Amino acid sequence: MPDKIRVLLAKPGLDGHDRGIKVIAAAFRDAGFEVIYTGLRQTPEMIVNAAIQEDVDAVGVSILSGAHMTLFPAIKKLLAERKADNIVLFGGGIIPDEDIAALEKQGIDRLFTPGATTDETIAFVLEAVGKRKKHEDIM
Repeated sequence: MPDKIRVLLAKPGLDGHDRGIKVIAAAFRDAGFEVIYTGLRQTPEMIVNAAIQEDVDAVGVSILSGAHMTLFPAIKKLLAERKADNIVLFGGGIIPDEDIAALEKQGIDRLFTPGATTDETIAFVLEAVGKRKKHEDIM
């Protein structure tokens, strides 16, 4: 990886189950990414503020609370309002297939469910950030 990809990982809402995102954080770090983990109980505003302050390439959000239909769109909207919609937004959790389709239509870049591997997640972020950077270089 020529330049390290900076990824911010967050746990929004009241969900306190953070083992999965800590595994993801370690996997990204071990793959050569620069990882910023904001911790538990983050609001969409806190996540977007941190993403902008840290100048990240991607934001990964773990939601197991069932609030995915509220939290993902709120983060996406705030990124757009702050002119940071070039940041790749991905996440995971217990999300029904019909909700995944609806969220991806709203611009969430990719959602992973239990059973997805860390390799899949890393490969997705590498590809998505690479495409965005190439597009930005053209503009």
